Amino acid sequence: MPETEVALVKHYFDKAGVAAIEMTTGTLSVGDTIHITGHTTDVTAAIDSMQIEHEAVTTVKKGDMAGIKVPDRVREHDKVFKVTE
Repeated sequence: MPETEVALVKHYFDKAGVAAIEMTTGTLSVGDTIHITGHTTDVTAAIDSMQIEHEAVTTVKKGDMAGIKVPDRVREHDKVFKVTE
């Protein structure tokens, strides 16, 4: 499936299973599928919820810092791709 790079992982909160991402281009919305890759990372997941500063949001855009729940560990500097149909 085609993918577009949209963000970078800035931090991973182990206990919560949440990746803090910084949007570098485009947008992400609840329901989108993301693919996170890095040196030892390969995670694909649908976005169930996102937060900015502990407030739930449905869409994030370039420049936003957001928290996204992920099913597996990710690492700082991993790349976040939006999977497109």
